[in-house]
Amino acid sequence: MSKYAPFTKKQAAYIRRSGSCWLNVAEGGKRAGKNVINIIAFAMNIEVTTDKIHLAAGVTHGTARMNIIDSNGFGLKHYFRGRCREGKYEGLDALFIMTAKGEKIVLIAGGQKINDAARIKGFSLGCVYITEANECHKTFIQECFDRTLAAGRRRIFMDLNPKPPRHWFYQEIESVHKENQSKDPNYGYNYQHFTIADNLSISDDRIREIIKTYDQKSQWFKADILGKRTTASGIIYTGFSKAVEIDLKDIVEKLPEGTYDRKISFIDFSVGVDVGGTDATVATLNGFTSGYSQVVAIDGYYHKQGIEHGMDHAQYAAAIAQFVLKWTKVYPKLKTCTVFCESADKLFRQALRKALDDVGLQSMIIVPSYKKEGIVDRIHLQEILINQGRKKIASHMRQWLDAYEQACWDEKEYLEKDWVRVDDGSYPVDCLDSDEYSIQPFKQLLLAA
Repeated sequence: MSKYAPFTKKQAAYIRRSGSCWLNVAEGGKRAGKNVINIIAFAMNIEVTTDKIHLAAGVTHGTARMNIIDSNGFGLKHYFRGRCREGKYEGLDALFIMTAKGEKIVLIAGGQKINDAARIKGFSLGCVYITEANECHKTFIQECFDRTLAAGRRRIFMDLNPKPPRHWFYQEIESVHKENQSKDPNYGYNYQHFTIADNLSISDDRIREIIKTYDQKSQWFKADILGKRTTASGIIYTGFSKAVEIDLKDIVEKLPEGTYDRKISFIDFSVGVDVGGTDATVATLNGFTSGYSQVVAIDGYYHKQGIEHGMDHAQYAAAIAQFVLKWTKVYPKLKTCTVFCESADKLFRQALRKALDDVGLQSMIIVPSYKKEGIVDRIHLQEILINQGRKKIASHMRQWLDAYEQACWDEKEYLEKDWVRVDDGSYPVDCLDSDEYSIQPFKQLLLAA
């Protein structure tokens, strides 16, 4: 029995049409199979064309290599295994493929910047595949069209992640060819919209599980899952409600003898610190319940300095050390937890190390905040936890509650590039950064719960 899922009729029809259509565009949501079917169509056309030089492009060189050449075992070098090799051609990375029509060369290039177009000038291209095409620079896209004008078998493939309806790509490229196709059925524009439901390698049960992690009223769900062209305006955490709040007395209560009634059992703790200049400096203490089933923001330190009452690194570090020390009396295990501190400020981490040592917390570990997967991934993790009812914030932490309730997307930034959270001082966004630093390193444990 084959371990690979079959194509849907829609996918098969798109691939088949690429044999006669010069412009092929697959748009839609995440995990919709757009990349895989475009690679297959791209490979099929390379196999039969007499054109020698072709192009695999993406936002960056690395994106093109990862999404088209490798693609987790479904890229060009795997389809042509045994008759291809990687090397250089005219100074560019390339994949050399032996076909029945002779050797073909697939150049690999990035197209995000305006000067990336210069890298492909002078080449006469046959087939071009641009992954995440509407993330690339307009001049690069235009140059790709121009470089294929003399091709014997002109084929351009693109996959798109949805952007706002007014995005330049739709207005200047997609709508033009869509109109031409409507006037002339033989024009050669092959467009198809796909969603995760078209990906038969993902079971129905798994799709249902994925959908549960999204707020289905959110713009994010409409874009990433339904693959709709949406604006990014509006509240981010649309699933946020009063249910997120929890009274501190429902977490822990101090008894008259100075001992504590710990009403929620935590198996782990972490502290996230966001260092402000003129903005707020924030520390967030989070506790994780058994199996990492819930994450609870127990308490936080928040200070926004003014011009006349500024604090230096040493003063802030000492204040945060005292904040943490107070809670080690309630939760002794906190003494050995990790502090995830703003990665961009090494001097503050050094100051905090000294401050913790000064109050007897030598066993606490300080590491730079984890930012490798980007802010959007951090936001998405919080959205999942909120939508699943697994995130709680102590009700006295007003700045944190206000930040989650008011956080919104920057529509202008999204129109020009990608999802960006508004950071203009209109709400305490630093609380979000601090909280995310504390939680993101536990992502895999939280998602597996």
